[in-house]
Amino acid sequence: EKLFGAGEKTEPPGCKIRITDRGLEMLKAETKKFVEEELSNITMPEMRGKEGRFQYTIKDVKITELNLTSDLRFQPDVGLLFEVQNSSITLNFQRRILYWLFYDEGAINASAEGVNIFTVLHLIKDKDGRLKISNVTCDAFITKMRARFSGTLGRVYDFIGTFLTTGMRFVLNKQICPALNHAALVLINQLLETIPVRTEVDSYVGIDYSLLSDPVVTETSLDMDFRGMFYDLKNENETLVNYAVNPVVREYDRMIYLSLSEYFFDSGLFSYFKGGLFQMQIANERMPKDLEMLLRTTYLGTIMMLNPALMEHPLSLELEVTSPPRSTIKTSGASVAVNCNVKVLVLPPGKPAVQLSSMTMEGKFNAKVSMKGKRLAIHLDLRRFKIFSNQSALESLALIPLQGPLKTMLQISVVPLINNYIKRGVQIPLPDGIDFIEEVVEYHNGYIIVGANLHFRTGLREIIERKLSGETDNSI
Repeated sequence: EKLFGAGEKTEPPGCKIRITDRGLEMLKAETKKFVEEELSNITMPEMRGKEGRFQYTIKDVKITELNLTSDLRFQPDVGLLFEVQNSSITLNFQRRILYWLFYDEGAINASAEGVNIFTVLHLIKDKDGRLKISNVTCDAFITKMRARFSGTLGRVYDFIGTFLTTGMRFVLNKQICPALNHAALVLINQLLETIPVRTEVDSYVGIDYSLLSDPVVTETSLDMDFRGMFYDLKNENETLVNYAVNPVVREYDRMIYLSLSEYFFDSGLFSYFKGGLFQMQIANERMPKDLEMLLRTTYLGTIMMLNPALMEHPLSLELEVTSPPRSTIKTSGASVAVNCNVKVLVLPPGKPAVQLSSMTMEGKFNAKVSMKGKRLAIHLDLRRFKIFSNQSALESLALIPLQGPLKTMLQISVVPLINNYIKRGVQIPLPDGIDFIEEVVEYHNGYIIVGANLHFRTGLREIIERKLSGETDNSI
């Protein structure tokens, strides 16, 4: 158990992922297929031997068939256990044999029986905060080896076949663990490298999915705590401190659970705010005609006092969010509160804009979270809206007729623009080729949980080969 030194504080995760034994069940068939492919690629050196009058050479050993009975399960406090029990491997090889005066060469089929393999993958957080296999403990044992001889020399071979098979069993036994070590430490780690750790989301922000600690492994689950923090690409060190509730996952029914705290969303809103995204001008064709008419009527007196000639020119609304928006997640759903400064301006051509008024707008949006593949998206819907004057309480009263039309304008012009921008969503920390399906979103006090099942879009080998060749998963 890890203890934190004096003065150190544990940083709460913004994002948690639990993979359950149901999720591992789906990985079993893919893992078995992958291991079979790795073992079938084993190459064995040419073997020569001499025993009394008997001389032999064995070469071109090929594994032709694997019949593995395997299991994949969690190894508490360590990682994963892949186990093969009482299985068989069929081989084919070329023999050259000299026995007394008999000389013979040709192909032989042999089988390794009672093949048992125990492989434990040790999972850790590496120095970059990435999930990694740090070590593989492997033990392989073959109970017996049989060679099938035929023809007139069958009896002779049965008598001397033990010499062949003992050597062969020893060599094959020695090859299994190195093959599996390479598969885990090199190939599976390549797959884990496709999980984003610190990556750009768009031209404004990036996201940090560093693991905060080694994964916690029990008999029924693998739990991972990620930082789950967005940052402004122009100033990566200016980030929001996490004071949010630590998200909790209590369930095991689905294959995977993703839990996100308010901090995950707040750090995104903070980073977009710092990146200057929350500013907008509504003028000309983006300004609804009835709203412009209403603004002219409302500010007629102001325009006449400033300069009657300004009546000819178009009006503009400038919206600027004044502080980072904040999210609130409750059992009833999620919402985002936004405070905004709204300026009403006249735009005389070729001259500086003339400000008619400045007001404060408070908006509250309902936020609906959804998952597609392995992208998390949010859809906003304006629920509450209020405006008041920065100048006087009296002017606030005069703004009451603007309240409805401004809210309509936001719903028609602004909210769809925001939703269109954020609909692509952000990738969650899963490897390439694996997607969420049949997901259900639950809202809790301070965090959301997405429970889902998993789907392999392609096999493990295809994903790893794509990574080795430098390709990326385009569907993410």
